[in-house]
Amino acid sequence: MTAQGVTGVEFADAGLRASVGAGLDEVEDLLRRSLSSSDPFVREASRHLFLAGGKRFRPLLVLLAASLGDPSRPGVVPAAVVVELTHLATLYHDDVMDEAAVRRGAPSANNRWDNTVAILTGDLLFARASDILADLGPEAVRLQARTFERLVTGQIRETVGPGPDDEAIEHYLQVVAEKTGSLIATSARFGTMFGGVDPGLADVLTRYGELIGIAFQLSDDLIDIASDSTQLGKTPGTDLREGIRTLPMLHALAGSDPAEARLRELLAGDLTEDGPHAEALALLRSSAGMDRSRETLASYAGRARAALTDVPAGPAHDALLTLCDFVVARTG
Repeated sequence: MTAQGVTGVEFADAGLRASVGAGLDEVEDLLRRSLSSSDPFVREASRHLFLAGGKRFRPLLVLLAASLGDPSRPGVVPAAVVVELTHLATLYHDDVMDEAAVRRGAPSANNRWDNTVAILTGDLLFARASDILADLGPEAVRLQARTFERLVTGQIRETVGPGPDDEAIEHYLQVVAEKTGSLIATSARFGTMFGGVDPGLADVLTRYGELIGIAFQLSDDLIDIASDSTQLGKTPGTDLREGIRTLPMLHALAGSDPAEARLRELLAGDLTEDGPHAEALALLRSSAGMDRSRETLASYAGRARAALTDVPAGPAHDALLTLCDFVVARTG
């Protein structure tokens, strides 16, 4: 497997590309073994989203951060598998929360079976991640626990919604930092921990990870609206139809341009029917909210780039910079 095959991004240095590709192959192998079970149904349910594919962005970041030291050290691949199993587990739970029908181009687990199976399968994946984590030491266990706390806090914050004194866009960005940025930040930190990277770079890479993680989610928000394909493994406009207010929608709702009054009216209503959904999607694609969201995305990518100032020059540094460009470019 190559880094390009995972994320769509190509790294310039052939040696790093080969090293990361080999590491990702090891990650895939350990993931498959971690999702095994003597029970056929448990095995099928736990491998459902794994077999549907995925970007493996979090393991990639573990390997890239570790490449600033020694990515062949024994804890690197298990740490990468821990973050991917954690991510997969949250997807099972998210699909129940969102009542999603499709994930990664395949029926979601809750749609294929039911909510109970999806929730329990997510719990099983958390257990498998914890089992691997136990061999990585108490510091890793503590970091994972604190990361999990942030993931759950973000989900609660999203479920409850902004309070009367909260600004909706700031609230949304905080949710993204907790639900997405936190685990990607931990991916980078695991890479430094287990790759034997200079401890002075741990906070730098963690900060980078959170910022690039937020940017990655914001680019997903834009693609969900702008793409005419199933680039995210789901039908374009899915968030819109399900009433999930992502950044472009929040910017549009916060606007006051009379020319976008119809869009604001649609966004405030029910968009489950095809007609209103198609109209809202078309208006949103050309809205000022999309432009402002692209500016926000560019800002986070730029901050991630700036966070790398103290990282030594070399192939790993260049690859991390490439991801900053990639998260912006992927929105087209």
